[in-house]
Amino acid sequence: MKLKITLIKSPITRKPNQIATVKALGLHKLHSSVEKNDSKQVRGMINTISHLVAVEEIKEA
Repeated sequence: MKLKITLIKSPITRKPNQIATVKALGLHKLHSSVEKNDSKQVRGMINTISHLVAVEEIKEA
C-alpha cells in the first residue's frame, strides 16, 4: 500500500524538526504531493507533522 502525502499548511515558523521532516518527505510547495510506501518510518514522520499534511491511502491493483 502507498500513501499520498499533501502539504496543506506552511512549515514557516514551525519547529526546526518539523521543517526538516517536511523536507525529508520531499515536500516543497503548498499543495505539492508525494507518494511513499507505507512503513513505520513514514508513519512516524507523518505523525510529527500531521497538522501540516493531508494523507490518503492508495491501494495498488
